[in-house]
Amino acid sequence: MYLVDTNIFLEILLAQEKQKICKKFLNDNIGKIYISDFSLHSIGVILFKNNKEKLFQKFVRDIICNAKIIALEDRFYTKLADIKTTLALDFDDAYQYEIAKEYNLKIVTMDLHFDKVKKEIKVIFL
Repeated sequence: MYLVDTNIFLEILLAQEKQKICKKFLNDNIGKIYISDFSLHSIGVILFKNNKEKLFQKFVRDIICNAKIIALEDRFYTKLADIKTTLALDFDDAYQYEIAKEYNLKIVTMDLHFDKVKKEIKVIFL
């Protein structure tokens, strides 16, 4: 089971360089994909900022059918500051890391900051 990081989805949605690799991973793993509520909100912010509201609507329809949206439980929010201190992750990466730990998921990303956590959780770089 995979927690797919925000950048994987944005790579596809914004038609960037690695979109084919990202799209292949998602298509090959339908039914095993999780997205955090934080990623979903971040994608919405970016797409709205770029006047791509219709693309966001389509994305949400696709995500609801092909992935599970998950959130960090309230009791884990206090851990995020400790994660920043010990692993030097910013808020969004700490959030993703803690969700992956909480749900026992592998993180799929292009963000090299997650190289710092490879000993604690499985990270797949696309």
